[in-house]
Amino acid sequence: MKRSSMHDNFFRGLEAHRMIASIKEPKHIEIALAHRHRLSGVFLLTGHIGVVKGYVDVFKEHQLPVFLHLEKIGGLSTDFYGLDYLAKAIKPTGIITTKTNVVKTAMKMGLLTIQRFFLIDTEGLENISKSLCQVEPDIVEVMPARIPEMLRMVKAFTPLPILTGGLLFEQGQAIECLNNGAVAVTTSKPELWQHLNVSQDKEPSMNRSKLCSNL
Repeated sequence: MKRSSMHDNFFRGLEAHRMIASIKEPKHIEIALAHRHRLSGVFLLTGHIGVVKGYVDVFKEHQLPVFLHLEKIGGLSTDFYGLDYLAKAIKPTGIITTKTNVVKTAMKMGLLTIQRFFLIDTEGLENISKSLCQVEPDIVEVMPARIPEMLRMVKAFTPLPILTGGLLFEQGQAIECLNNGAVAVTTSKPELWQHLNVSQDKEPSMNRSKLCSNL
């Protein structure tokens, strides 16, 4: 399906600001709106089916791309009918999920897809490469952010944009992630919601078809 202007705004915002606000509490919505000119977008990790459209509409009114973390929104089904309702009625910019099958369905609905992975050991790294050989989301999010050297390893086998978040407490840690290949960082700490002006290294990516044939 054709990309919307909000999709394009998000990718332009990633280049300009490199900071995404994760909203875990409703009280942080107003703070994020106040920082909107410093943010690439917002991730909603709070709310339920009865209120989430209102949250989404507020951010869209301010031209701030908004993504729903599907596993964090109460009452929202991630089957075909739930995602169809999400795309047609709630209309976020996109979704965040840990599930490959949800990525596949959401892409058919015209939603931008961010797949979240957790790196807890070397098996986690292998799981990322295997999953990306089955289906490619629009963006990959790797957590936690406090192992920035692993970002370069993920970057080596995929050309997809990489986000990272989790366990970030200060700006220097965020900058270290950007210096190691992340296009942007995600954080729920309002004190970090500011523009991070860091140049990103350009490195060649491993050929995906060759990678998948070796798995």
